[in-house]
Amino acid sequence: MNDDLYLKKIDLINTLKEENAIRNLKVEKAFFEIPREMFVRDEDISLAYINAPLSIGYGQTISQPYMVAYMTTLLNLNENDTVLEVGTGSGYQAAILSKLVMEVYTVERISELAERAKKIFQNLGIKNIKVKVGDGTLGWAKFAPFDKIIVTAAGPKIPESLLKQLKPGGIMIIPVGESTFIQTLKIVKKDEKGKIYIEDDIKCVFVKLLGKEGW
Repeated sequence: MNDDLYLKKIDLINTLKEENAIRNLKVEKAFFEIPREMFVRDEDISLAYINAPLSIGYGQTISQPYMVAYMTTLLNLNENDTVLEVGTGSGYQAAILSKLVMEVYTVERISELAERAKKIFQNLGIKNIKVKVGDGTLGWAKFAPFDKIIVTAAGPKIPESLLKQLKPGGIMIIPVGESTFIQTLKIVKKDEKGKIYIEDDIKCVFVKLLGKEGW
């Protein structure tokens, strides 16, 4: 990393702390360790540490760093967690999670993006992420249930398959909304008896969650 990118990374992390998106040292360390410039297109490397989403092709984006940090913080992760991510995209969110939990399972419907993300994980020496090409709205039943689930695309409702694959005591973060332009981030909690509680959080904008239980 050149000096310019390094300074931009430090500035971004400080901004995320000031905005209360990063609230603990473990998340801060993960953001410092994962090189966001490896997950953007070559022509966007100089923009890797701006606090904004960037196109990664195929109609998809790498999420705004604020949203990555905010959603990661809301998951209340611990090192023994297994996490399902729906929507691998660039792979950046999964890479951040990999530094904080035991295992990350991520599902991407676009095979080219999934393969690109896998190569980046290999280059970074990350070994606790499993990638699957498929319909993320159906989750990944083989490895369910999951302690935490994060969905990085917005559906019209919360997929039932994902609710079933969330462990009792687990948390799911998912954007939901009928509009393409603005959605609501939902915090979904399942108690030890399996009862679901849903809380509306901030407004947000994500690409559409496509699949059998999405759009």
